[in-house]
Amino acid sequence: MSGAIVSPELRAKIRGMVTPIALAMARVGLTPNALTLIGFAIACVAAVAAGAQAWLIAGFLVVFGGVFDLFDGAVARATGKVSKLGAFLDSTFDRWGEGVVYVGIAWGALAAGFDLGAVLAAAAMTSAFMVSYTRAKAENMGFTSGSGMAAVGLAPREVRIVILTIGLVAAGLLPGSYADMDASGAMAYPPSAIALELSLGLIAFLATITTIQRILHTVRQADDQQG
Repeated sequence: MSGAIVSPELRAKIRGMVTPIALAMARVGLTPNALTLIGFAIACVAAVAAGAQAWLIAGFLVVFGGVFDLFDGAVARATGKVSKLGAFLDSTFDRWGEGVVYVGIAWGALAAGFDLGAVLAAAAMTSAFMVSYTRAKAENMGFTSGSGMAAVGLAPREVRIVILTIGLVAAGLLPGSYADMDASGAMAYPPSAIALELSLGLIAFLATITTIQRILHTVRQADDQQG
C-alpha cells in the first residue's frame, strides 16, 4: 500500500490538461529550462513576500509557482525535448525553491514574533527534503524505477503546496500581529500565527509519515529482490 493521495492516474490527467498551454508556451519561444528558472524566481519572490509578512501574497505566489512548475516538464514532453539535464535541473530547482520559501517563512515568523512558526518552518523544510531524498536515493539504488516512488506516501510536493498555500492565505486574512490582539476580549495568540503554525506542523508531520512510508516501501522491495 502506497498511501498516495495523488495517484498516477490523476497526475496523467493533469498532464493532459496542461499540454495545450505547454504547446502555446513553446510557440512563443519558452524552453523547458527557461520555465524551470522562472519557477525558481517565483519561489524566491514568494520567500521575500513571506519574509515581509505579506502572507497573502506569499500564498498566492506559492500556489502560482506550484502550478507553473507543471509546464517545464509538459513543454519538454510536448516538444520532444525531454533530457536528463532538464530533469536534473527541474528537480534541483524545485527543491531549492521549496527550501527558499521555508526560509522566507521562518524569517517572517521571527519578525512577527511567531517563534514557534520559525521552528515549524525548519521542521517542515527538513521533513520535505527527506521526502525528496528518499525518492532520489531509492531510485538511484535501483528501487522503484521511473516515477513510481512519486506515488508512495501521503504528502508529495503537490499536497505540501496545497497545505502551505492554505496556511499562508489564512495567515494573511486573519489578524496578524500581537498588536492586533490588544483589543478587549481578543485572543491571547494571533489567529494568523495559529493558521501558519498549523499548516507548517501538518506539513512536518505528513512529510515525516511519507518519508517512513518510502523507507518501508524500499525495504519491502529489497526483501522481494533478495527472496
